[in-house]
Order: sequence, then C-alpha cells, then structure tokens
Amino acid sequence: MQHFDWFVLPFSLGLIYLLAVLVVTYARWIKNLPDNERSKIWRGVFSRKTIFALKEVFLESLLHRKVFKVNTLLGYMHASLAFGWFLLILFGNWECRIFYQGHLSPPYIPIFFRFFNPHPLAFEAERFFSLLMDVTLLIVLTGVFLAFTKRLYSRLFGMKKTTVLKLGDKLALYTLWAIFPCRFLAESFTSANLGGGHFLTSNAGLFFGSFLPTQYLAYPAWWAYSLALGLFFVALPYSRYMHIPTEIILIFLRKYGVTETKVFTSFTNVEVQSCSRCGICIDTCQLSGAGIKNVQSVYHIQDVRNQCVSGDKSLNCLMCSRCDNICPVGIDIASIRQLGRNQLEVNNNQSFSYLPVQKTRKADVIYFAGCMTHLQPSVKKSMLTILKASGEQFWFMDETSGLCCGRPIMLAGKETQARELIAHNKTMIEASGAKIFVTSCPICYKVFNEEYNLDIEVLHHSQYLLRLVEEGKINVSMRNEKAIYHDPCELGRGSGIYRQPRELLAYSLNLQSVPQEAENALCCGGSLANLMISNSDRKRITNEVVTLLTINNPDLIVTGCPMCKKTFAQTSVIPVMDIAEVLVMSMKEKVLSNDYQVVSTEYQEISIEYQVLSIK
Repeated sequence: MQHFDWFVLPFSLGLIYLLAVLVVTYARWIKNLPDNERSKIWRGVFSRKTIFALKEVFLESLLHRKVFKVNTLLGYMHASLAFGWFLLILFGNWECRIFYQGHLSPPYIPIFFRFFNPHPLAFEAERFFSLLMDVTLLIVLTGVFLAFTKRLYSRLFGMKKTTVLKLGDKLALYTLWAIFPCRFLAESFTSANLGGGHFLTSNAGLFFGSFLPTQYLAYPAWWAYSLALGLFFVALPYSRYMHIPTEIILIFLRKYGVTETKVFTSFTNVEVQSCSRCGICIDTCQLSGAGIKNVQSVYHIQDVRNQCVSGDKSLNCLMCSRCDNICPVGIDIASIRQLGRNQLEVNNNQSFSYLPVQKTRKADVIYFAGCMTHLQPSVKKSMLTILKASGEQFWFMDETSGLCCGRPIMLAGKETQARELIAHNKTMIEASGAKIFVTSCPICYKVFNEEYNLDIEVLHHSQYLLRLVEEGKINVSMRNEKAIYHDPCELGRGSGIYRQPRELLAYSLNLQSVPQEAENALCCGGSLANLMISNSDRKRITNEVVTLLTINNPDLIVTGCPMCKKTFAQTSVIPVMDIAEVLVMSMKEKVLSNDYQVVSTEYQEISIEYQVLSIK
C-alpha cells in the first residue's frame, strides 16, 4: 500500500496511548478541582486570558525564555529541542498539505514523509521544504548533543550537579536522544539510495553511501525512528518528560486564576508534574553549598509526585524561595513544600485555645515587635524611640506578653494551631481601632499581611519609617558610612518589598550594590523554617553569605530583619544594624532618649571590635 508500511505502527500506537493517558489524566484533574477553581477555568476560556496563555506557552514552553535568562547555553539546549521539534512537525504538516493538495492524510505521513515521498522533484516547493527541514533537524541535533553532554559534564553548563534519574526517566531520556539521530540516519540513507534531501541529509547520504550498504540500512533506520518515537510516547507519562504537555496545562490554569490552596488539590498534581527536573534549583539552593544535596526542591517535588513525602526532605529547607524565584516553569515551590509539611502532622495535638484575650488599648498605630525582635532589644528600643519622637499615638501590642504571629508553627506544618493563634491575635487587633499595624519582623509582616485578613493597613517598619520621613515627622541627616543592604527572604522574595528600605536608607547612608541583592538575595542561614539543619551547616551558609556581602569592604551591613541581624552579627566583623537603628543614628535630634544612647553605644562597641579585628 502506497501510504502505509508496518514500521509506522510503533509510532502510531505509542501516540494513541499517550493521547489517551493525557486526556484521561487531565480530565480527572480538572474534574477534581474545587468548584470555585473550575468556575475560574470556564470563565477564563472565552476571555483574553486564553490569548495571554498562548503567548506564554510560546515564550516559555517552546522558546524557554526564563531558562535563557538564567543560563544561555541551557536555554538554547531546551529551546532547540522543544521549538525545533515543534517546527519539524509544523513544516512537515505544511509540506504534506501542499504535496497532497489539501487532502487529508494519516497523521504518520508528515512524520515519515521522506520515506513515502523520497524523490527530490516530487513537487515545486520540495527544495524549499527540504532546506527548511534540514536546517531545523540540524538545530534539534545540536540540542540532543548538548543534552547528552550536560548529562556527562554538567559543569560545562555552569551546573555543579544534575538530577538523579529513575527507571522511567532513563527510558524516556534514552529514547528521546535516539529519536532525531535515527531520523537523520533514515533520511540520509534514503537520500543515498533514492536522492532527495538538502545540504544535511543529502551530503550525509553521500558520505554514508561511500562506505556503508545504505540500501540495506535505510528501512531498519525507519523502523528504529518509529520505535524510538513510540517508546518515548509510552514512557513519557511515567517520567520527567510529563512536564512537556503538563506545563502547557499549568500555564492556562494559572492564567485563569487557579492557585495552590492550604490542602493538596489536583492543581498540585499539575504543578508537580510540570517540573522538568532541569536541576537549576539544585545549584541555587544554599543547602547545596553546605553539603546537603538530597533535599532540594526538585527532589521534594519528586517525592510529592510519587506520594512518598518524607520529613527529612520537607523540613530540611530554608523556605527562602530562591528556587521559586529561579524556577523556569514558575512552580509555586514554597506552597508545595508547605503542603508537604502540613501532611506530616508532627505533634499536632497541641492547642492554643486556652489563651485568654488580653486587654487592648485604643491607638492609631499598633506596633508588634515579634519574637525575634524581642531577642534584639536595640531594634525594639530604636522603634520605640522613633514612635515617641514622631508623636504617633501607638500601642506596643506585644510589649509584656510574648505573643507569636503564628508563622513559625505554620512553617512547622501545624496549620490548625496557627489558625488558633491568628484568631486570638486578630480579636485584639480589631478591638484597638487602629488604622495601621507595624511590625519589625518580615516573618510577622508576611503572615499578618496574608493570613489575618485585617481591615487595617499592615506595614513592615521599613515602609512605615519611610512614610514618617517623607511626611516630615522624623528628620534625618546624611552620614558618611558606606553600607550594603541585605534583603531578608520573607520581606523581599516573600513580600516583594525592595524599594522602600533602600529609599529610606538613602537618606542616611551611601548604599553600595552587590550582585546578591533584591530577587537574588541570599538567605542569612538563620531561617526558622528549617527544622533539620545542624548549627555547623547554618554557620557555613552564614559565613559564605557574609563573605559575599562584604567583598567591597562596606562600613555597615544593614538589614530589615532581626533574625538576619542576629545571624550575621555572630559571624561578621563588620557592624550589622537594623534599618530602625540606622534611622535613630541619623536623626537630627541627637539625644532623644536613653534608647538612642543604647543604640549608639552598641554601634560604637561593634565598631571598636571591628577595628581591633582588622588590625589583627
């Protein structure tokens, strides 16, 4: 039969199997979404969101724009395979439609077109399409070569380590590597026997024909090409390559407004199956630098996918969101990690229902120091100095009682207990009648801002202090110190606050820039979120961060987090200060209270210690 040969069966059966699995899987996931999330999908399908989703699919799933931004060579490798394969399919279908004058043909014909139509002058546009297909095939082959090289020598791509492969991953990977070389050989051998092809396959055919019996090798090569395609399609749903079709579904769902919730849903399945296991998060993770190399996000997502979440991987994480920031697929990794912790249910018998509702005070502003700020008294005293000097009517909410915002136990996976604390604190906040809620701790800021659903404005103290300066309630003067500002994880990547701290510090200090800032900022290592890491490993992380931050020898390290200040101060010989302390040091009214004298004395002692160490 002119348009059929038995070798097309592996490809055809594999494709049918893959499509059946994908349709059933995606239909089940969408059906199992909460009703409100499914409603978002139906509303979004016929809106402009679909157009935006298609644009993102083109930019990210085919061109891999985000991977290019992180690693150009890695970006080209992914794009050459994804976009190159897409173009081969697209050009092949165009060629087939023109050749058959618009008549429908079996779906395997465009894939094996050179087998069924090998002659070079079969139709007018043949030479043009032969050139297009050869150029595209060459691009894809370079991607295969780079993928093979990356697996063997990842450091050539700027990566210290690649991901560990399971059996399904290996089968899919090896068949993917085989697909395009088999196609190249099949078309080249056919060209050697019957003509056709262009610069790549024609010249390769002449070369192979000079020393190989291509008349006997062409047909087996077509069989190998079909088998490689069929095996890849069958292995795909059970391997890392499930991300290829699933990432497209994720993009559409995300554009329609579907997000992670507090419990596992089928959207979580979409996210974890969209992970390509590219390994970018491995080098990004600071735990890798501490010698911890089996708990990174790619491995945790793999455990979630395999439904074997372990405490070792779930709890051994700084939750700094550096991997979220760099993930080329845009997976909500932090939320998935938190869901894994919530599943562990470790010591969840505890309850905070016994806590009495404390007395509240009427005030315009509530100041909440937070647990870590209480461990850094100079930060707390600086804030009180500024609040008193500004004339604001404020209530120091946790002045005498150690109220917790709830986020530390939330990070430990105790969602129920955290909700009890939130409800307890919210009652007091609402009873105060305050219009503004200010906290010095980024951890507290994030949870008060996102989980409490307060009707009042929630501000980190960097935002609030900038407002006081801009409104003229606080006057500051410029100092001579050179400083670098460290972006705390929860304040920067966690809450998107980068501008206000820098604008505030610019009134007082000469800020220097470092590569590790803003979205690329490093975790100090003192994270409350990691419940498994040893003190020695924490110190290794902190030492590395301090070294990078002080490479230009600044006079000060400034941060907006009491935890970061405490962590850095244990290692750095350069003085470490909080934003509030810097502001007090820069206020024109030199002696405002005893609080200022405490801060000033502490800074002078740190400076003297630094000078002594420098001399040594």
